[in-house]
Amino acid sequence: MTPRVVVVGAGIVGCSLADELTARGWTDVTVLEQGPLPAPGGSTSHAPGLVFRTGPSRTLTRFAAYTVEKFSSLDVGGVPCFEPVGGLELATTPERLADLHRRAGFAASWGVPGEVVGAARCKELWPLLDESVVLGGFHTPGDGLARAVLASRAQMDRAVARGARFLDRHTVTGVEREDGRVTGVHTDRGFFAADHVVSAAGFWGPVVGRMAGVEVPLQPLAHQYARTRPLPELSGATAEATRPILRFQDADLYFREHGDRIGIGSYAHRPLPVDPFAVPAYDAARAAGRDMPSSYPFTDEDWEPSWAECRRLLPALRETEIESGFNGVFSFTPDGMPVLGESRELRGFWLAEAVWVTHSAGVARAVAEWMVDGRPSIDVHDCDVTRFEEAQRSQAYVRERGSQQFVEVYDVIHPLQPMERPRPLRVSPFYTRQQELGAYFLEGGGWERPHWYEANAPLVAELGGGETPGAPGVLGALADLPARDPWAARHWSPVAAAEARATRERVALYDMTPLRRLEVTGPGALAFLDRLTSNNLRKKPGAVTYTLLLDESGGVRSDLTVARLGPEHFQVGANSPADLDHLLRQAPTGGPSRSSEAGSAGVHIRDITSGTCCVGVWGPLARDLVQPLTGDDFSHEGFGYFRAKRTYLGHVPVTALRLSYVGELGWELYTTADLGLRLWDTLWEAGRDLGVIAAGRSAFNSLRLEKGYRAWGTDMTTEDTPYEAGLGFAVRMDKEHFTGQEALRARPGPTRALTPLLLDDRAAVVLGKEPVHLDGVPAGYVTSAAYGYTLGRCIAYAWLPAGLAPGTGVHIEYFGEKLPATVAEEPLFDPGMSRIRR
Repeated sequence: MTPRVVVVGAGIVGCSLADELTARGWTDVTVLEQGPLPAPGGSTSHAPGLVFRTGPSRTLTRFAAYTVEKFSSLDVGGVPCFEPVGGLELATTPERLADLHRRAGFAASWGVPGEVVGAARCKELWPLLDESVVLGGFHTPGDGLARAVLASRAQMDRAVARGARFLDRHTVTGVEREDGRVTGVHTDRGFFAADHVVSAAGFWGPVVGRMAGVEVPLQPLAHQYARTRPLPELSGATAEATRPILRFQDADLYFREHGDRIGIGSYAHRPLPVDPFAVPAYDAARAAGRDMPSSYPFTDEDWEPSWAECRRLLPALRETEIESGFNGVFSFTPDGMPVLGESRELRGFWLAEAVWVTHSAGVARAVAEWMVDGRPSIDVHDCDVTRFEEAQRSQAYVRERGSQQFVEVYDVIHPLQPMERPRPLRVSPFYTRQQELGAYFLEGGGWERPHWYEANAPLVAELGGGETPGAPGVLGALADLPARDPWAARHWSPVAAAEARATRERVALYDMTPLRRLEVTGPGALAFLDRLTSNNLRKKPGAVTYTLLLDESGGVRSDLTVARLGPEHFQVGANSPADLDHLLRQAPTGGPSRSSEAGSAGVHIRDITSGTCCVGVWGPLARDLVQPLTGDDFSHEGFGYFRAKRTYLGHVPVTALRLSYVGELGWELYTTADLGLRLWDTLWEAGRDLGVIAAGRSAFNSLRLEKGYRAWGTDMTTEDTPYEAGLGFAVRMDKEHFTGQEALRARPGPTRALTPLLLDDRAAVVLGKEPVHLDGVPAGYVTSAAYGYTLGRCIAYAWLPAGLAPGTGVHIEYFGEKLPATVAEEPLFDPGMSRIRR
């Protein structure tokens, strides 16, 4: 007997999910839809069906690739569900043309065929173009048009043939629960018992979520779409579309054929947020004269500027008018990604929301795998419902960020570019001092994070002299710090080089407050953590251990730093809200697991991030700074590497962990948030005579890559094993048992490896996600990259075939240029660890 599943919503996601679940043997699936089938009136019913696979997100690209693959195999009555007419993205400015080369790099990294072409080729592909306006284009022949309603119908029929049922005209009115688990849904036509309920309700997701007591961080917005009158140039067209779907991103427009007409979508207008709780039901919308609930009246005043741009690009439109138009509603989230996964607040209640047709089948497969197998086959951490911080879940935040995502749909977005509002939201206790030092803030997880400090600008002039102790002649290269191209120079300053040097030569303070801190206590804490993690935690109090959270397949779910502060007291340095969520889900049952604290069977888990803060004090003079402030012994003999100690620095109680993520002597110093400013001032005053500086994330990232320290979510995910990621040292296979252990034993040896590269040209810089070519063909892609100021070369870590020997030559494609690089041996800096262990 298979689990009972109720899917709320029979749009493209609900239909795809029913198909994927029943294909895996879960056949007791009921799909409830408030509108009529097969076109119930949500976003699917009006979707123009454009499927472009390429983007900066590898996950979304893989979702889209599967959607193309699956829909290409489906038809209804001989009409295919996908037309591979191709895609063409145009550039009318030099900046956009450069970005198309960057997008071509994404395509090569993620395995999507495509090429940047000239204006003449664009004209061949789209004869209606004014060639004089176009500088070039990015052509992806495998992209095309999804017939969303037909694809829904085809998958619905397959699911029904396996036992699923689809019930239209059933409006969900409530979600039933018992003991923290979902038990079914109420509708206006009866109750449906369920072991799992999936909200695939599209822009009604927040409404269904509210019934379940789950806030869904999704903002619906209206988007203009219009059709022209018949064009003489397209007369006699017998096919719905033959030319590539067209993007004119410089004007926030896209185009597709509808026989002898052109359909045009615009993101150029002001955001038009829609209250999901105020969207009428299907019959009410029809009674009000609308085609469907998701179709709002066309706003002519928003259209005029876009129409002028349409006619500039396609002169044939100058002789016609718009025949019809509407404002169609669809979903945005604060970061532009879908919202997927099971809610911890209500077990068995799943979300598959904020999903566009482009990614629908791929999302459905991932969610079905998650439900049936316990994990998706691809990494989805950047879509996981748990990824948002509590401060990012307010309605005001979701509305403001979601609206901005609409504005930026076609913008050229730098990988470091932060949102402008609402900021500042989360700040550390050191924020006022950072402002006084001229911090350049970027944002992550709602936190303001200094990337460098303008107060250190005078140090840039000193970069030409001196040497790093123990690394003769290395930093002399900084006198010739190369100029950066305009893209790489964004959100960067040469001050970062000065801060890196000060860290290597003297001592620097780093604000590490945004790193997540969890407290795990109780008599069952050790056994609990030891069962979940890969390394040996059964050490005496005072020990610190780097370890991994693995999933059941042996993939790296996260990496942790676990400090045993007492026999039953552990402080866990984690990565994201997902880590807390995972620990709470795995905690022995019986505790209040629906909050950020769980306690049961002797295990208590608490998120202490907001109530604490952390300063990293790193550099060869770090001991000279902290030792005079305490009566405790901070010598190497008295306070060894990867050890923890509770002490006082001046008047401030601190938990000191002797760790270094930058490859230098030093400590992470933790205290409560109310004493944070006092801690900063104490350290700053004590370090004046030592030349202490504040240093930012830009220098930090450079220094950590010189040591080869990995960043979870960027360098490795659940798709990667510890051995592939170079983290085998954090796995103790002789432990009695830990999650993922058996899977690791059963896996064959690695065929791919996270590989360090040094760019051959000392002036070259890459930023990440670029394709890496081996023997002339794409063989992998860059994860993290930064200029190594100590080494005088750009460092790039990349996933490549395993076994490449140091010295092997490769090429990294950066904006269409193939930059030579060489496989290096790690760690690149201080391989003997003498600088940390002194």
